[in-house]
Amino acid sequence: MAARINTRILFRNLKSISLIPRRNRVKTKWATTQPKFPSTRLALENFDVNYGTQLGDLWPSVRVAMLCERKYGALVNNFSAAAEEVMEELQSQGAMDFICSDVLQRDEVQGTTEEQDDKPLSVNGPFPTSETEEETVRPGLSPNIKCFVFPKSDISRFKPARPDSNRTLGYYLMDAASLLPVLALDVQEGHTVLDLCAAPGGKTLALLQTQAFGYLAVNDSSVSRKARVLQVLQNYVPREYWSDDRVRITSLDGRKWGELESDTFDRVLVDVPCTTDRHSLLEADNSIFNRSRNKERQMLPLLQTELLVAGLQAVQPGGDVLYSTCTLSQLQNEYVVERAMQVVQEEFGITAQVQDLGPFTQLFGDTFRFAPKPRFGELVLPHLTANFGPIYLCKLRRVH
Repeated sequence: MAARINTRILFRNLKSISLIPRRNRVKTKWATTQPKFPSTRLALENFDVNYGTQLGDLWPSVRVAMLCERKYGALVNNFSAAAEEVMEELQSQGAMDFICSDVLQRDEVQGTTEEQDDKPLSVNGPFPTSETEEETVRPGLSPNIKCFVFPKSDISRFKPARPDSNRTLGYYLMDAASLLPVLALDVQEGHTVLDLCAAPGGKTLALLQTQAFGYLAVNDSSVSRKARVLQVLQNYVPREYWSDDRVRITSLDGRKWGELESDTFDRVLVDVPCTTDRHSLLEADNSIFNRSRNKERQMLPLLQTELLVAGLQAVQPGGDVLYSTCTLSQLQNEYVVERAMQVVQEEFGITAQVQDLGPFTQLFGDTFRFAPKPRFGELVLPHLTANFGPIYLCKLRRVH
């Protein structure tokens, strides 16, 4: 009798348990939706081999930082009616404008560089063969670009920007190191400027903030990525500022731009597609390390070289080209610069000279961590106390 009662209790309890229908059960070894080796793991293994060799003892700290959440900067939108209130609010939260805070240091650096010999430096061959052959860049920062960041080791996060009375957002969140290429480009009043690979639009927005250009061409070869740029402009810039004759937005193959408009622009920004290292480590969606994109990843240096060559063709003699990526890869950074300079010299008779960005990057040593001097350009390294980057930038001046 006792056994019969226990059986009834057991049956009653079993009926209360929600069982998974057999047809919806998935055994791990049968599942085909999850790759055996996720793209994030493939990216990390690739970086361990290549960057471990390239960076040596620096790689472990960079690796840890890249696997952690990055820090952001808040690019203040000068087109917002509430820009002043936005800056006061950001300051009250403990953030500071990293560009403005280095003004005194900038003046000291300028005073030092003005004492140096201004005689143009010679270039032997199509590209410099030593650091002494780089022309020194005199730091010049746009007073209209303001970007707030939290101090080192402060991992506070910015709240989403709020719209003003005109539905214009007060600031744009981006990796603060991404502003360095725009600042180094040094757009002056009346300049004609080309943003060759504009998406997702943060650097384009920063160029608009300068309010210095005479004409701005904004291009991205991908129609969908061009739409992202347009979305940024619609959210941050009143239409009358970017729909007139001063701004042109296109979706053309950037590699052809040198043929379309050669010897035209005063400044060209070439922020090329790359392995986007941090994204590749943290996000599996649309990763360049997916096995289906192996060939595309292998062809990146060629694409980057072709884009930089087009930029050097599009800029007029005496003008500047800023090449930038968000990768640590020497193959996509210094080697692309070197190869592009060879190509334009041999095929088009164009001589380009690397500009020494040392005095420029010295201004921001308290905000970013820079790698020991690369062969060409400058490289921002991620670090736990200043988790920006990676960002590579190299400035080239077209001599003739």
